[in-house]
Amino acid sequence: MSNSQGSTLQDKEMDLYPSRQHMEPRIIKRQDPVVHSEWTPDAVLSKEQSDFYERNGYLFIEGFFDGQELSHYQKEARELQVTARSSEDEEVIREPSGSEVRSIFAVHKSNPVFQNLSRHPRLLAIVEYLLGGQTYIHQSRINYKPGFTGKEFYWHSDFETWHVEDGMPRMRALSCSIALEDNYHFNGPLMVVPGSHKEFVSCIGKTPDNHFKDSLRKQEYGVPDHDSLTRMVEKSGIDTPVGKAGSVILFDCNIMHGSNSNITPMPRSNIFIVYNSVENKVIQPYSGQKPRPEYIATRNAL
Repeated sequence: MSNSQGSTLQDKEMDLYPSRQHMEPRIIKRQDPVVHSEWTPDAVLSKEQSDFYERNGYLFIEGFFDGQELSHYQKEARELQVTARSSEDEEVIREPSGSEVRSIFAVHKSNPVFQNLSRHPRLLAIVEYLLGGQTYIHQSRINYKPGFTGKEFYWHSDFETWHVEDGMPRMRALSCSIALEDNYHFNGPLMVVPGSHKEFVSCIGKTPDNHFKDSLRKQEYGVPDHDSLTRMVEKSGIDTPVGKAGSVILFDCNIMHGSNSNITPMPRSNIFIVYNSVENKVIQPYSGQKPRPEYIATRNAL
């Protein structure tokens, strides 16, 4: 047996969360911890916060950034949005039905302000507590959801995509969403299904080649079937953690989440930074396909 064949077999044996491989959706019990550190009285989170994250899969922290820090991030994000309107860079993703800027990826690499933000000591301390040690950034982006025209992000588990299309082996990653504007219940805020991070929805449908070119604008593969999503929502409901600009939501890589379109006059923009454990670095995609580009999924961080 050649080394490449052996590697392929090994990767398949390691696949605890197979998806897009079967004709019917499946529910797989989570095989990994949620909080990867043992809580102590000197931990950066309270016992109540740590337990809430473990149980629900997310944590909302109001007023994490003060006014001066926040205004700095807001100004930079607005300037990037203006520049991106005329940019042809592949990191700039546009809305599915127009040319309006939907997302700008890899801002922690291309922009010094957001590079410093990604290394914010208070933020990193919480991330490293939840993930149990040193981390690196798997992905970063700014999502713009302007008033009247901002489109929805359909229900999905990030880990399902990162596992299948990027080769992330285990559930040892999380997203940090930083609100650049006030988030209301009516302007397309993040919605999460609490507790859904403890089950993995194995999706149907073979991944097309270069799927990322369409999925970043509108995702159609790697989304949950209606029956699985209905069961999860009937069991646990839907939470919409909302608050003022400068608030932070930390959410587990496998929690089921999405957001509605924004038909209100109030814009909603967020900075997303995805942290992954250095012990969980990506390997070859479990789909067997070519990895997504570096600006979407970091492979050369360490």
